[in-house]
Amino acid sequence: MKIWITRHGQTKLNKEHLMQGRTDEPLNETGFSQAKAARKLIGDVTFDAVYASPLRRAVDTAVIIGNVPEKDVIIDPRLIEVDFGKYELRPYLHLGLPMFLFWAMPGIFPAPKTVEPISSLVSRTHACLDDIVKEGQAHHCENILIACHGGTMRALSGYMLDKKSGYMWRPRAHNCEIRVFDADPGQHRLLQDYKL
Repeated sequence: MKIWITRHGQTKLNKEHLMQGRTDEPLNETGFSQAKAARKLIGDVTFDAVYASPLRRAVDTAVIIGNVPEKDVIIDPRLIEVDFGKYELRPYLHLGLPMFLFWAMPGIFPAPKTVEPISSLVSRTHACLDDIVKEGQAHHCENILIACHGGTMRALSGYMLDKKSGYMWRPRAHNCEIRVFDADPGQHRLLQDYKL
């Protein structure tokens, strides 16, 4: 079974270099174009199941890349982006040292107050992926798509690569980048990385 994990397309806040976290910002025109280009890039693959974060930008990306109607997208709140607390909607360049260090090196620097800790991100996303894989195996799925966010994708990638830390912080995921993983037990590995 293959797990296809993608980050949502561009939003206005991405373009403005603002921390958007759980702000429910929709895709902008570029974001819709990126999702369509990503769909074209992967060809005629069909997905047995399509999952998404509850945020609009992830749902719209799932619909386009998954080539499914919105009613068929399975929404899982555990796939939502990191809660950036008081740093939400702040410019990247004006985060302040504690948040900058945390976001650059979360294995060394703790989350500032009001920001979701990495341990929470890893715990909820790994539990979600466990459930998705079990469900996929029970239904003999071949391809499952997950549309999520940059932080979420880092934790899911870490799970699929069996990283001791539970996450893969670098390289950071680009908008509509798609990482394809072998999800078979004992076979976790990156099979393909589609970048626009």
